[in-house]
Amino acid sequence: MSSITFSAPFTSPSEVVGQLRQRGYAVLAAVDTARWLGCDLADLMAQNGDWARLAPDDFMRDAGRYRRRRHACFVVQRGQVQQVPHRAHWQPVEYNALHGGMERWFAPMEQSAVARPVWQQLLAALAGLCDAVFADAGAAERWFVEAHQFRIDTTDGIGRPTPEGAHRDGVDLVAVFLVGRAGIKGGETRVFEAAGTSGQRFTLTEPWSLLLLDDARMIHESTPIQPLAEGGHRDTLVVTCRRGNFQGADVVGAAPASQPGSAIRQAPAD
Repeated sequence: MSSITFSAPFTSPSEVVGQLRQRGYAVLAAVDTARWLGCDLADLMAQNGDWARLAPDDFMRDAGRYRRRRHACFVVQRGQVQQVPHRAHWQPVEYNALHGGMERWFAPMEQSAVARPVWQQLLAALAGLCDAVFADAGAAERWFVEAHQFRIDTTDGIGRPTPEGAHRDGVDLVAVFLVGRAGIKGGETRVFEAAGTSGQRFTLTEPWSLLLLDDARMIHESTPIQPLAEGGHRDTLVVTCRRGNFQGADVVGAAPASQPGSAIRQAPAD
């Protein structure tokens, strides 16, 4: 695997809406991610320790042991963030040929993580971006948000950030935050037009740099990683926003009442 990297096409926070509308994606450097969210970069970096406590992903149909993750769901409207009871993640096979069609009950995000003010700022900013790009003028949609904390490791030699290959997620907005990478090569990000021929490849290296995608227009993937040192890994936070309902809401339900409650005000599961 080549260790060649390509520079990311960073934009400024003021150009994010225009870039999404014109190109279907936008990329922010770490310091600009913090500026765009309206927080300090140190507040984002303070979350990084959570990725050392992720649980194994027990739903890998390729028999891989290289992925750990946690998952949580929210409803966001007009800047108000509400966590819903823990629920399964579900995608149709049309969007995920490898893992589509099954309920995946991942370990929930820790309550200390979702209760942080910076976490609520992050979700509110993404929902506000969705209003600006996808909603009718002046409207404030109700956004159904899923958050996934990922660690891809190289314990068995190769780790695959997107084992399903180049794909779309079946949502409106996809946000991919690079939380950190250590002791690896690879992990190149690739985005392509779903209905065209244009594409872009680059490697995110700064903790809390950010890729934003109009999911209807763009296909994305990340290439496999290999170790350069013992314990090599790549950490990301993927947040998706969707109008109408959670994907598969008519197929999957919320967890039993015995699941831990949320530190954020809860909304009914739709």
